[in-house]
Amino acid sequence: MVHRVVFWTGFGLLTRFWQLGIEMRPFFHKKTLWVYPVFGATGAAFGYWLQGVDERQSAVLEERKKAIMEKRARRAAREAAESSTAVAH
Repeated sequence: MVHRVVFWTGFGLLTRFWQLGIEMRPFFHKKTLWVYPVFGATGAAFGYWLQGVDERQSAVLEERKKAIMEKRARRAAREAAESSTAVAH
């Protein structure tokens, strides 16, 4: 979880550097240093949200996988019972 939040925090900070580079303004100016934590926090919040989405989707997929595996096991047992019944006749 932490790696995703750290990545998006860095992405937010790099976005700020890119913005200043496009505008050809100095990267570190005393009056605008407060913006870096805003960009970093925005990126971190996005990373945290994305991690939650990933965990919820993984849980849904795991439940679905479990249901499919149970359904396959029931079908295999039913087919095995049917084939053993057909052989006995």
